[in-house]
Amino acid sequence: MRFENKTALITGAASGMGFLTAKCMAEEGACVVLADINQEGLDKAAAEIGKTVPADRILTVAGDVRDYAQVVATKDAAVERFGRIDFLVCCAGGAETRLLGQYGRFHELPIDVFDFGIDLNLKGPAYFSHAVLPQMQKQKSGVIILLGSITGIEGGEGSVAYAAAKSALMNGVVKSLAMLGAPHNVRACCVAPGPVLTRAAMANMKTLLGRASEPQEIVDMILFLCADTGASVTGTTFLMDGGRNVMINKE
Repeated sequence: MRFENKTALITGAASGMGFLTAKCMAEEGACVVLADINQEGLDKAAAEIGKTVPADRILTVAGDVRDYAQVVATKDAAVERFGRIDFLVCCAGGAETRLLGQYGRFHELPIDVFDFGIDLNLKGPAYFSHAVLPQMQKQKSGVIILLGSITGIEGGEGSVAYAAAKSALMNGVVKSLAMLGAPHNVRACCVAPGPVLTRAAMANMKTLLGRASEPQEIVDMILFLCADTGASVTGTTFLMDGGRNVMINKE
């Protein structure tokens, strides 16, 4: 029960690693705030977590991470319900071309596609960090976890905004948040996966280890960093790519 009497706010919690993070934290004692744009998905996620966790430790808040007013409303709902926010885990995101179903070369796509990717993948985590930091400073404790990607190192000709956003999170953003938080006992870390089996297509991406990661492997690192085991870690990005970054021929 590493997270007993703690509260975690997780974005993108209706599915994938966001949901798995919320489930694992709840099962280890945390109160969890599931934030996502998909209310139906949130209801299903809450019901699943509620099979093993008391319902009064679960809160769902539907909202768009690209809208700062909705971000603040989510933060306020979390504090009103549970009184504090100990962990912010920013899992909401994804390649703009895939999410919008608009594939093609960067310069041939509508600029709105790029704007969507930056708003979702960079401004979303920044908005939540901006909203939550004052609460964590008031508490004199907290952990912010950003989700990066191997694409932030490799680049992605089919998802320029996603690549740019992840690169920023893995470098300037996580380091800046660590600097801001340190005087208040607030830590910031970034976990950057390579291929993860949250989608079948990921299995086709090459890694040095010859396989994609299981979602639980990524979540276990997030839990490690949030718990006391990560108490001396801040301002650092952990690349969990199965060695993809050191391969000579990736595709």
